[in-house]
Amino acid sequence: MVDRQFPRPAELLELMQFKKPELDLKKRRLESALTIEDLRRIARRRTPKAAFDYTEGAAEGELSLARARQAFQDVEFHPSILKDVSTVDTSCQIWGGPSALPFGIAPTGFTRLMQTEGETAGAGAAGAAGIPFTLSTLGTTSIEGVKAANPTGRNWFQLYVMRQKEISYGLVERAAQAGFDTLFFTVDTPVAGARLRDKRNGFSIPPQLTLGTIVNAIPRPWWWYDFLTTPKLEFASLSATGGTVGDLLNAAMDPSIDYDDLAEIRALWPGKLVIKGVQTLEDAKTLTDHGVDGIVLSNHGGRQLDRAPIPFHLLPDVAREVGHHTEIAVDTGIMNGADIIAAYALGAKFTLIGRAYLYGLMAGGRAGVDRTIHILADQLVRTMKLLQVRTLDELTPAHVTQLTRLHPLHHTTTPIDA
Repeated sequence: MVDRQFPRPAELLELMQFKKPELDLKKRRLESALTIEDLRRIARRRTPKAAFDYTEGAAEGELSLARARQAFQDVEFHPSILKDVSTVDTSCQIWGGPSALPFGIAPTGFTRLMQTEGETAGAGAAGAAGIPFTLSTLGTTSIEGVKAANPTGRNWFQLYVMRQKEISYGLVERAAQAGFDTLFFTVDTPVAGARLRDKRNGFSIPPQLTLGTIVNAIPRPWWWYDFLTTPKLEFASLSATGGTVGDLLNAAMDPSIDYDDLAEIRALWPGKLVIKGVQTLEDAKTLTDHGVDGIVLSNHGGRQLDRAPIPFHLLPDVAREVGHHTEIAVDTGIMNGADIIAAYALGAKFTLIGRAYLYGLMAGGRAGVDRTIHILADQLVRTMKLLQVRTLDELTPAHVTQLTRLHPLHHTTTPIDA
């Protein structure tokens, strides 16, 4: 038999203590997000379809992006035991300087399209968190504007070499004068990938009002209020074309760039030079022989060549072959702090987040970017403690098994350009 009694009023009061309601709607919205996927759902609700799809979309069938995200999910961790992990150190050194966390903000184009604070929010949040921020050539805030938003933190610049090379070289000089310490030379964009969502949405630069966009705007008045009451939305470094982003890339980018351009940029740039968009082991070896300071294994977030290699799958071979000679970073598909830890364990010295940062930006501006960083930092600290490692350098390939779904029928044994 269970002994029963009537509860005393004092006991009921203890059980009925209500949480104080949060009256700040933005703060309440962001605190409800516990994962990057949660931020993504909030961002989708708050952003017009064309702008959200520009961020969310990838090239053609979007297979590269889906495979990259799946690759991080297909990870098995192998924890140690009986280690003191009451405190862990998440800091690292990358390309000649510190970062409080093993990730930074990747270069993203036309960022004020997603939310009016744009790169200013990203740079400010990165500086507050002690991580690097990367400005895109197609950014919507100037080099000097990013420096003002992140005056004491690490700023990096991502470079496209354009047909009018004097424009590209001028940007290199401006970034150096503003104290940016690392240059990302992007090499995977001779032409634009086929970003079909933009074409289907009729998305143009600058955004133009149509019957569809007006209907889509009705439940999102805050976005349009920001859009219509803030400075004209345009690229900080380039003139708009009136067409899609793909049209702009095709008109501006130089498909003839080669290793001579790499040498010329090296001569212009006083800081660390990193090549972004490396997708084969052979190219990683060649670039290392050319003495670059780092490489970023990336398929451009799946936005260029669909069915491109999965950077996370390429990582172990590249780390084994050239990791002792140059510093390797990886991007594309990162949605969880555990993804970052898995990449570090397999040889990456750094990672970059693109869409994860933009989801936070669309969900809540600067506060949303802060939330993105907090979520990822919390996840990676918890993963480190559960793996029972105290520093990033204690992570090794023995901590991770990559579970593969796609097995090649054969391996290419001759160089691509043979």
